[in-house]
Amino acid sequence: MNSGVIADVIVIGAGHNGLVCACYLARAGLKVRMLERRSLAGGAAVTEEFLAFLSLGVSSFAWGAASDRYGTRAVVLAGGVLLGLGLCAASQANALWQFQLLFGIVVGTAAGSSYAPLIATTTSWFTTQRSLAVALVSMGLGIGSMTVAPLATWIIVDYGWRAAMLALGGVAWAVVLPAALLLRPPPPQPKEDSLAEGAGAALSVSQVLRTPQFAAIAFTYFACCAAHSGPIFHMASYAMLCGVAPFAATTVLSMAGLGGLAGRVVCGLIADRVGAKLVLVIGLAAQALAIILYPVARDLTSLYALSLFFGFSYGGVMPLYAIVIRQYFGARTMGATFGAATLASTLGMAIGPLAGGWIFDGTGGYAWLYTGSFAIGLGAVAIALTFRPPQLVLKIA
Repeated sequence: MNSGVIADVIVIGAGHNGLVCACYLARAGLKVRMLERRSLAGGAAVTEEFLAFLSLGVSSFAWGAASDRYGTRAVVLAGGVLLGLGLCAASQANALWQFQLLFGIVVGTAAGSSYAPLIATTTSWFTTQRSLAVALVSMGLGIGSMTVAPLATWIIVDYGWRAAMLALGGVAWAVVLPAALLLRPPPPQPKEDSLAEGAGAALSVSQVLRTPQFAAIAFTYFACCAAHSGPIFHMASYAMLCGVAPFAATTVLSMAGLGGLAGRVVCGLIADRVGAKLVLVIGLAAQALAIILYPVARDLTSLYALSLFFGFSYGGVMPLYAIVIRQYFGARTMGATFGAATLASTLGMAIGPLAGGWIFDGTGGYAWLYTGSFAIGLGAVAIALTFRPPQLVLKIA
C-alpha cells in the first residue's frame, strides 16, 4: 500500500458488499481506499465471462432440440433433476471455481430446460389466442423469478447462503418435477395453421438456421435484449445517482417489472388481433423511445412513470419472437429454432450490463449507456422492418 495516499476509510475486499459500502462512504464525502487481492474489482459477483448466460443460451438450443424429439415432459423432468442437483451441490462448494462450475454451468444449463421447450409446446397447444397463451406462460416464468428472489434473500440473511442453495434445490425438486408430470403432448393438428405450411414447415433445423428469415429474427432478438439489458441492470444505480434513496431506487426496478407483466398480457391480446410482427415493431420503437428519455427523468415520480412505460414495452415484445418463429417455420422444429434464437438473446443480455459498467467507470455517469442503447434499439426496429412474409420461406430449398 502506498503510504502517501490519505484515506478516511479502508475497505478490504472489493466484492459486491465492499463496493456498495465504498460507494455510500464516498457519497458521504469520505476518502475511500479499497484493497482487493484480485486485479479486477467485484469479487465473485463480477462477470468476467459470459458463463451463466452462455450456459443458459447454449442449453436452451439443446433442450429445445431435445423437446422436438423426445417431448417437453421428458426435457423438463431432466432439467428439474439437474437443477436440484446443481443447487444442492453448489451449497457444498469449498472454492470459488467450484461454485462457478456448479452454479454458473450446471444450474445455468438446467435453467434452459424450461423456457424454450415450454414456449414451443404452448404454440402447438393453442391455435387461437396463441400470442396471449405464450405471453401468459412467459409471464409465469417471470413471476417465478420474482417470488424466488425474496425467498432466497430471507434464507441467506437468517441461515446463510449454503442453506439457501440447499433449500432452493429441494424446492426445485418439489415443484418442478410434479409439475412436469402434468405436461401432455399437444394434440395432432390436421394441417399447419400458419402461412409456414409446406416447405417452410418441413425444413430441417440446419436448413432453418441458414435462412435469412431466421437471421433477421435472431439479430433483432439480440439487439432488443442488448438495448434493454443495460438500462434494466443499472436502473437502481441510476436512480440513486439522481438522488433517490436506496430503498426507493429498488422500487423503480420493481415498477419496470410490473410494467413488463402488464405489457405481456396487453401486447399478447393485441397481437392476436393485428399480428405479431406489427406489435413487435411498435413495441421495439416504444422501447427505444423509453430508453432515450431516461436522462431527462431525474425525480422519483418521473422515474416511476418512465419505468412502467419501459417495462411495458420490453415485456410486451419478448413473447412475440416465438410467435413470429412459429409463423415462419411451423411446429416441427419449433423447440430447436426458438432455442437458437434464445441463445442470440442471452448474448445481448450479457453485453448490456457489462457495457453499462464500463461506461460508468469511464465517464462517471450513464448518459452514453442510454445513447448507445437507444441506437441499438433503433437498429432492432430497422431489422424487424425487413422481416419477410412467412410464405417467402417456401421458396427456400
